[in-house]
Amino acid sequence: MSTMKFCRECNNILYPKEDRDRRTLFFACRNCEHQEVSDNNCVYRNEVHHTAGERTQVLQDVASDPTLPRTKTVRCTACGHGEAVFFQATARGEEGMTLFFVCCSPDCGNRWRE
Repeated sequence: MSTMKFCRECNNILYPKEDRDRRTLFFACRNCEHQEVSDNNCVYRNEVHHTAGERTQVLQDVASDPTLPRTKTVRCTACGHGEAVFFQATARGEEGMTLFFVCCSPDCGNRWRE
């Protein structure tokens, strides 16, 4: 059974790392210099694959997030509402950051980018 390991110095997550020369596996903190030798040579990886519906729901919930900035300087192209939430993220297949907008109208939820 695999469990997450935490740094004894700063309580951040320890990540698996290998020493190819010594052929050993250890866990290292990315925040401080703490390292410890692993007692098990197995590393488990869990990949989560989302369906399109799950991603859509997350973006619709973004409009009601009070921590995200809002603007009234744009108009939704779908419904004409004058308020949108915006955030920066990397767009799939593109380099750099893209500015995304999500309409704040509860009946719309349209999203677009600039």
